[in-house]
Amino acid sequence: MLGRRAGGNGIGASLVSYHMTPLLLETPRLELRTWCESDIPELVPLIGAREVAATTLRIPHPYEERHAREFLASVTKENELRLAIRLRNDGRLCGGVGLHPEAPHNRAELGYWLGVPYWGHGYATEAATAVVRYGFEQLKLNRIFATYFTHNPASGKVLRKIGMKYEGCMRQHVLKWSEFVDLELCSILREEWK
Repeated sequence: MLGRRAGGNGIGASLVSYHMTPLLLETPRLELRTWCESDIPELVPLIGAREVAATTLRIPHPYEERHAREFLASVTKENELRLAIRLRNDGRLCGGVGLHPEAPHNRAELGYWLGVPYWGHGYATEAATAVVRYGFEQLKLNRIFATYFTHNPASGKVLRKIGMKYEGCMRQHVLKWSEFVDLELCSILREEWK
Protein backbone atom coordinates (compact mmCIF):
# COMPACT_ATOMS: atom_id res chain seq x y z
CA MET A 1 0.00 0.00 0.00
CA LEU A 2 1.45 3.34 -0.98
CA GLY A 3 1.49 6.05 1.65
CA ARG A 4 2.16 8.88 -0.83
CA ARG A 5 2.04 9.09 -4.56
CA ALA A 6 4.85 10.76 -6.44
CA GLY A 7 3.80 13.28 -9.02
CA GLY A 8 4.84 13.78 -12.60
CA ASN A 9 5.64 11.44 -15.45
CA GLY A 10 8.62 9.16 -15.43
CA ILE A 11 11.68 8.85 -13.27
CA GLY A 12 12.93 12.43 -12.95
CA ALA A 13 9.74 14.09 -11.77
CA SER A 14 8.89 11.28 -9.39
CA LEU A 15 12.22 11.22 -7.60
CA VAL A 16 12.38 15.01 -7.36
CA SER A 17 9.04 14.77 -5.59
CA TYR A 18 10.45 12.00 -3.39
CA HIS A 19 13.29 14.22 -2.18
CA MET A 20 10.91 17.01 -1.15
CA THR A 21 8.30 14.91 0.68
CA PRO A 22 8.73 11.93 3.01
CA LEU A 23 7.64 8.65 1.47
CA LEU A 24 5.91 5.78 3.23
CA LEU A 25 5.21 2.38 1.68
CA GLU A 26 3.36 -0.17 3.79
CA THR A 27 3.22 -3.94 3.49
CA PRO A 28 1.43 -6.41 5.77
CA ARG A 29 4.41 -6.57 8.18
CA LEU A 30 6.64 -3.64 7.22
CA GLU A 31 6.84 0.12 6.91
CA LEU A 32 9.30 1.44 4.34
CA ARG A 33 9.95 5.11 4.95
CA THR A 34 12.40 7.88 4.24
CA TRP A 35 15.53 7.75 6.41
CA CYS A 36 15.98 10.42 9.10
CA GLU A 37 18.62 11.38 11.68
CA SER A 38 16.72 9.65 14.48
CA ASP A 39 17.44 6.32 12.71
CA ILE A 40 21.20 6.57 13.36
CA PRO A 41 21.30 4.95 16.85
CA GLU A 42 19.56 1.82 15.49
CA LEU A 43 21.23 1.91 12.08
CA VAL A 44 24.89 1.84 13.13
CA PRO A 45 24.92 -1.40 15.19
CA LEU A 46 22.50 -3.18 12.82
CA ILE A 47 24.32 -2.42 9.58
CA GLY A 48 27.68 -2.62 11.34
CA ALA A 49 27.69 -6.40 11.57
CA ARG A 50 30.46 -7.93 9.47
CA GLU A 51 27.98 -10.47 8.08
CA VAL A 52 25.90 -7.62 6.58
CA ALA A 53 28.89 -5.93 4.95
CA ALA A 54 30.10 -9.30 3.60
CA THR A 55 26.89 -9.73 1.58
CA THR A 56 26.72 -6.19 0.16
CA LEU A 57 28.72 -4.19 -2.32
CA ARG A 58 28.67 -0.70 -0.82
CA ILE A 59 28.43 -1.08 2.98
CA PRO A 60 31.80 -0.51 4.67
CA HIS A 61 33.08 -2.43 7.65
CA PRO A 62 33.51 -1.35 10.32
CA TYR A 63 30.50 0.93 9.98
CA GLU A 64 30.59 4.01 12.17
CA GLU A 65 28.30 6.94 12.98
CA ARG A 66 30.17 9.10 10.46
CA HIS A 67 29.20 6.62 7.71
CA ALA A 68 25.56 6.90 8.73
CA ARG A 69 25.71 10.71 8.67
CA GLU A 70 27.39 10.67 5.24
CA PHE A 71 24.70 8.28 4.01
CA LEU A 72 21.88 10.51 5.27
CA ALA A 73 23.48 13.61 3.75
CA SER A 74 23.85 11.88 0.38
CA VAL A 75 20.20 10.82 0.19
CA THR A 76 19.04 14.33 -0.67
CA LYS A 77 21.92 14.95 -3.10
CA GLU A 78 21.65 11.78 -5.16
CA ASN A 79 18.75 10.81 -7.38
CA GLU A 80 17.95 7.62 -5.45
CA LEU A 81 15.08 6.14 -3.55
CA ARG A 82 16.43 4.92 -0.18
CA LEU A 83 14.07 3.70 2.51
CA ALA A 84 14.41 2.36 6.03
CA ILE A 85 12.64 -0.96 6.67
CA ARG A 86 10.79 -1.05 10.00
CA LEU A 87 8.56 -3.72 11.51
CA ARG A 88 4.98 -2.51 11.76
CA ASN A 89 4.22 -4.38 14.99
CA ASP A 90 6.91 -2.70 17.12
CA GLY A 91 8.67 -0.11 14.94
CA ARG A 92 12.12 -1.77 15.11
CA LEU A 93 14.54 -1.00 12.30
CA CYS A 94 15.44 -4.17 10.42
CA GLY A 95 17.14 -2.97 7.22
CA GLY A 96 17.13 -0.77 4.16
CA VAL A 97 15.93 -0.94 0.57
CA GLY A 98 16.14 1.31 -2.45
CA LEU A 99 16.34 1.98 -6.15
CA HIS A 100 19.22 3.60 -8.03
CA PRO A 101 17.68 4.91 -11.26
CA GLU A 102 19.34 5.39 -14.62
CA ALA A 103 16.88 7.85 -16.15
CA PRO A 104 18.19 7.85 -19.75
CA HIS A 105 17.43 4.13 -19.93
CA ASN A 106 14.26 4.13 -17.79
CA ARG A 107 15.71 1.47 -15.51
CA ALA A 108 16.88 1.19 -11.91
CA GLU A 109 19.01 -1.06 -9.75
CA LEU A 110 17.33 -2.59 -6.71
CA GLY A 111 19.36 -2.88 -3.53
CA TYR A 112 18.54 -4.03 -0.01
CA TRP A 113 20.09 -5.25 3.22
CA LEU A 114 18.77 -6.69 6.47
CA GLY A 115 20.29 -6.87 9.91
CA VAL A 116 21.37 -10.41 10.87
CA PRO A 117 18.57 -10.94 13.47
CA TYR A 118 16.03 -10.42 10.66
CA TRP A 119 17.43 -12.88 8.13
CA GLY A 120 15.21 -15.78 7.08
CA HIS A 121 11.82 -14.22 7.90
CA GLY A 122 10.80 -13.10 4.39
CA TYR A 123 11.29 -9.38 5.15
CA ALA A 124 13.67 -8.81 2.20
CA THR A 125 11.15 -10.35 -0.20
CA GLU A 126 8.31 -8.25 1.23
CA ALA A 127 10.30 -5.01 1.09
CA ALA A 128 11.73 -5.67 -2.37
CA THR A 129 8.26 -6.47 -3.72
CA ALA A 130 6.92 -3.13 -2.46
CA VAL A 131 9.80 -1.15 -3.94
CA VAL A 132 9.63 -2.93 -7.29
CA ARG A 133 5.88 -2.21 -7.40
CA TYR A 134 6.61 1.45 -6.65
CA GLY A 135 9.26 1.51 -9.38
CA PHE A 136 6.90 0.20 -12.02
CA GLU A 137 3.66 1.87 -10.94
CA GLN A 138 4.88 5.27 -9.73
CA LEU A 139 8.25 5.83 -11.40
CA LYS A 140 7.11 4.17 -14.64
CA LEU A 141 10.34 2.21 -15.00
CA ASN A 142 10.74 -0.28 -17.82
CA ARG A 143 13.37 -2.50 -16.16
CA ILE A 144 14.55 -3.16 -12.61
CA PHE A 145 17.69 -5.21 -12.06
CA ALA A 146 19.75 -6.42 -9.13
CA THR A 147 23.04 -8.16 -8.53
CA TYR A 148 24.20 -10.38 -5.71
CA PHE A 149 27.42 -12.09 -4.73
CA THR A 150 27.65 -15.71 -5.85
CA HIS A 151 28.43 -16.65 -2.24
CA ASN A 152 25.07 -15.15 -1.13
CA PRO A 153 22.45 -17.50 -2.67
CA ALA A 154 19.78 -16.30 -0.19
CA SER A 155 19.69 -12.99 -2.04
CA GLY A 156 19.22 -14.83 -5.33
CA LYS A 157 16.21 -16.61 -3.83
CA VAL A 158 14.68 -13.26 -2.86
CA LEU A 159 15.07 -11.97 -6.42
CA ARG A 160 13.48 -15.09 -7.93
CA LYS A 161 10.57 -14.85 -5.47
CA ILE A 162 9.80 -11.32 -6.66
CA GLY A 163 9.74 -12.48 -10.26
CA MET A 164 13.22 -11.57 -11.49
CA LYS A 165 14.88 -13.70 -14.12
CA TYR A 166 18.50 -14.78 -13.97
CA GLU A 167 20.59 -13.16 -16.69
CA GLY A 168 24.07 -14.45 -15.93
CA CYS A 169 27.28 -14.23 -13.98
CA MET A 170 29.63 -11.26 -14.19
CA ARG A 171 32.89 -13.00 -13.36
CA GLN A 172 35.24 -11.27 -10.91
CA HIS A 173 33.22 -8.10 -11.45
CA VAL A 174 34.01 -6.36 -8.15
CA LEU A 175 36.86 -6.16 -5.69
CA LYS A 176 35.58 -6.80 -2.17
CA TRP A 177 38.04 -6.93 0.73
CA SER A 178 41.02 -7.54 -1.57
CA GLU A 179 39.33 -10.38 -3.44
CA PHE A 180 37.68 -10.37 -6.86
CA VAL A 181 34.09 -11.57 -6.53
CA ASP A 182 31.55 -12.83 -9.06
CA LEU A 183 28.21 -11.02 -9.31
CA GLU A 184 25.01 -12.72 -10.42
CA LEU A 185 22.61 -10.52 -12.42
CA CYS A 186 18.80 -10.73 -12.39
CA SER A 187 16.08 -8.45 -13.75
CA ILE A 188 12.39 -7.96 -14.28
CA LEU A 189 10.64 -5.94 -16.99
CA ARG A 190 7.49 -3.89 -16.54
CA GLU A 191 5.61 -6.25 -18.88
CA GLU A 192 6.54 -9.19 -16.62
CA TRP A 193 5.36 -7.49 -13.42
CA LYS A 194 2.18 -9.00 -12.03
